[in-house]
Amino acid sequence: MRAEISEYQAVEAAAMKFVKSVAEGNSAYAKELFFEEATLFGYLNGELEHGSIQQFYHNVDTTPGNPKFNARVDVLMVEESLAVVRVLEEGWGGSIDFTDVLLLMKMNGEWKCVAKAYNQNSNTIQK
Repeated sequence: MRAEISEYQAVEAAAMKFVKSVAEGNSAYAKELFFEEATLFGYLNGELEHGSIQQFYHNVDTTPGNPKFNARVDVLMVEESLAVVRVLEEGWGGSIDFTDVLLLMKMNGEWKCVAKAYNQNSNTIQK
């Protein structure tokens, strides 16, 4: 059964915590979103990055915010306790563009991200 639009809005609001953290270079907002055992997978400058979400927090906290950073959140699916979100990022750290896929679960009435996978746009890979 398709979720109500208000649930899509709740998922979008949750995903915006991710965007705010990246935009400001401050993982505090993302820490509200991610489940403590969340995982991440992706390639950063051609190197596979995987494991604990703590690596993402480190990346955010060591990369200054960028006033030209731009993002778009697309809620692709909401099914009762499961949601999939795509986040398009332009200008992370001033030079990197990403496409992120966030997998969220509704836990105790709150949307929490349990996994983040991403692709770095090939034209922004720094060698």
